[in-house]
Amino acid sequence: MMKTRTLCCAASLLLLAGCRSEQPVRPKELRCENLTDPLAIDSARPHFSWKTDAGGDFRQSGYEIRVAADSTELLGEGAGLWNSGRVASGASVLVPYEGRPLASPSLAYWKVRVWDDAGRVSAWSAIRRFGVGILEPSGWTGDWIGLPGTECPLLRRRFEAADTERTHLLHVASLGYHEVYVNGRKVSDRVLAPAVSELGERALSVTYDITSLLAEGRNEVVVWLGPGWYRRDTFRDASTDGPFVNVRLDEIAPEGPRTLLVSDTSWQGGESGYAPTPSATWRPLAFGGECVDGSRVPADLTPETLDGRTWRPVATARLSGLKISPQMCEPNVVRDTLRPRSLRRVADSVWVADMGREFNGWIELRMTGLKKGQRIAIDYSDWTNDDGSYRPQENSSNFEDLYIASGEGTEVFRNRFDHHAFQYLRIRGLAEEPAMLAGYAIQGGYADASTFECSDTDLNAIYDMVEYTLRNLAFGGYVVDCPHLERMGYGGDGNASCRTFQTLFDAAPLYMNWLQMWADCIRDDGGMPHNVPNPYPAGGGPYWCGFLITASWQTYLNYGDFRPVERYYPVMQRWLEYVDRYTVDGLLGRWPDTDYRGWYLGDWLAPEGVDYTAQESVDLVSNCYLCECLDALSKMAALLGREEEAARYGERLQALRTRIGEEFYDPETARYATGSQIDQIYPMLAGVTASEEVPKVTQRLFRETRERLGGHIGCGLVGVTVLTDWAIREGQADFVCSMLRKRDVPGYLAMIDRGATTTWEHWAGDRSRIHNCFNGIGAWFVQALGGIRPDERDPGYRHILFRPQTPAGIRWVRATKETPYGTAAIDWEIAEGRFAADIVVPANSTATFFLPDGVRTCELDGRTTEIPDGRVALAAGRHTLACATGHGNR
Repeated sequence: MMKTRTLCCAASLLLLAGCRSEQPVRPKELRCENLTDPLAIDSARPHFSWKTDAGGDFRQSGYEIRVAADSTELLGEGAGLWNSGRVASGASVLVPYEGRPLASPSLAYWKVRVWDDAGRVSAWSAIRRFGVGILEPSGWTGDWIGLPGTECPLLRRRFEAADTERTHLLHVASLGYHEVYVNGRKVSDRVLAPAVSELGERALSVTYDITSLLAEGRNEVVVWLGPGWYRRDTFRDASTDGPFVNVRLDEIAPEGPRTLLVSDTSWQGGESGYAPTPSATWRPLAFGGECVDGSRVPADLTPETLDGRTWRPVATARLSGLKISPQMCEPNVVRDTLRPRSLRRVADSVWVADMGREFNGWIELRMTGLKKGQRIAIDYSDWTNDDGSYRPQENSSNFEDLYIASGEGTEVFRNRFDHHAFQYLRIRGLAEEPAMLAGYAIQGGYADASTFECSDTDLNAIYDMVEYTLRNLAFGGYVVDCPHLERMGYGGDGNASCRTFQTLFDAAPLYMNWLQMWADCIRDDGGMPHNVPNPYPAGGGPYWCGFLITASWQTYLNYGDFRPVERYYPVMQRWLEYVDRYTVDGLLGRWPDTDYRGWYLGDWLAPEGVDYTAQESVDLVSNCYLCECLDALSKMAALLGREEEAARYGERLQALRTRIGEEFYDPETARYATGSQIDQIYPMLAGVTASEEVPKVTQRLFRETRERLGGHIGCGLVGVTVLTDWAIREGQADFVCSMLRKRDVPGYLAMIDRGATTTWEHWAGDRSRIHNCFNGIGAWFVQALGGIRPDERDPGYRHILFRPQTPAGIRWVRATKETPYGTAAIDWEIAEGRFAADIVVPANSTATFFLPDGVRTCELDGRTTEIPDGRVALAAGRHTLACATGHGNR
């Protein structure tokens, strides 16, 4: 390589991925249902995945999986549940279990070994475990219990444990959030559990291994509940007497689980000192906060402390028709602790703290010298005024926490069952400086899956801001529009960020949970809402309602997981049948508002502001999106073996493309609809534009951007992603760079220059300053500049496409992508008219590298090679490549 600069993350990976390793290969990162050691999966037929700890050109030719009910069996040759034997296959992602039927609930252990293409067998993997959850309603033998009139009750029950050497699993399904304690100790680092579901249809259960917390003989379990989303005015059939919990504790024995306790009227309930604030209706702009009465909060949750409090019998609830499913996504966790960058007194007994960056989560506030009954109010904001003074958030009184002092010693306020998104907070009613203030950033427990860095520090800053924003928006098993004002899983925001999120994060389980929520929300007539959970008729349009189709397809492409397609294909068909009812003369038109859905949008929040979009543009955008849905559904049908349906959807797609062109395109001016950026780009992306018209349409786009928009981005939530997807596919990196480098509004650098650490809802900075509107650009950094993309013909990065684009002004790029098979990496540089790259293809994968346009010769791994079609085939391992720069790369 020509570079002398220090290589960091990507280069380190390259050094580890040299020629064929002489060390024993060993499967690693074992997962069941894409989760690490899940204690309760939602199927008795699990799927197993692993990566291979091998350098060089490792290619798996076979595997052997062993599964047993006792881990000691796997230390020898035993496999009481399943021994696959040697299976001649390269599969290592979501390999189906084919052993004896697994009981529900049950616990099992597994290991795997693999063979390479030379017939050499690996060492066995480490032994991992998984559990099958309670799958049938009859398995929940207890009652739903709660404490009417108390919104954050403590529920307790004592029980006997005779054999603490055996595994004890506690299954907890709650309507509302829960925390679980055994003998005074919290059983998990999960927070705000369980994940979100459509609570009118389905509750989620979480299973905890409490073995290490048990004592022989008497023990006590405490469940602390908070209402969360479970409110009468958010979900149909929700009870005002909630929250509720359903509990079952099993001792895992060789003959099967032995149930030690369930939730019933033998439990006791009491006050906790926590309650939602009166404004906490858990609806947009009114999520409220928490009121903590310091004189009523227990010092701890040990049996001895709790015995001194007042208790009363719990009540049971009849909740017919509600499904209970194991939570199949990563938990919420506290990922980071923040200390104030500044804390200053701004008035008598009023303090303002700057936490240094925007985040979603909790605070902990420690105070001394308080008088009994003294009230401390805390509110939160994204904003400051131009002079740096505190600016309350919109409807700030509806996002306020309250602490009522006990008057004894050091007092602590800490959130538990609500959360806030903010950078600044204001404390009122506190005379002396806080003894301690900390913030706790709450995020989903999924892992990062990409890194990116290039020679342009402004582009790096944009990537970092988008990545950090999305990490704060994805918790509770879905991706919200914003974590504070609305907390809605809008389909439009979800579609706009899907490709980016799935590129940047290893979050297949999150999408499995979210897609289930969408399937649970379909109406009897096939109509879909614009958001899930669906507590009110939120705004949107077809781009919002069709999320189940396009996100399922993206999940297949990016994670290699076909199960959403298999599960939800009939639901997708029902929605398209609904769409057909509002199709006139071959084009989709506006459908009516309903009690669960409002408005009819195309693009949203373009620089001109809210709802400026002309109806002609709305109709064009909606029908182009429908093209994407039909294209995806046709491909899904073919993969499912439904050839007639695949052909029918394909024919409908071609007919719709023709009608869009007839209705919206003026060939004399090369203009679609209003001629806006999204109107020009979406028809090209959706396959509407004839190939001979593409240059004209593209040139008009460039001209309009330059002359009318001053070279800026000119679109909103939908348009940014449409622009990104088109630019990745068509190699338009220079066009994108020219817009990203603008420092005034509308632009990402305008946000950063004004102090933003997360992307905003509006280009000009109005309303929310942590939002999922403009994050679709994130995929462009890894997939265009890094060039690392999945191959639709061999998805989940089993075959990787390396197609880096080299815009003017970018001298080097380093990018990695963690795939289901391992880490793909590229480190490229242009110097002295030559392009040079180090490339890593993970074990058990292959790749194609696309040479720059017009280049047909390269130096590959030190040898000059002729490449007639410009496509370089790469095996697993490390490669070096050098060639002329050509004319860029698409």
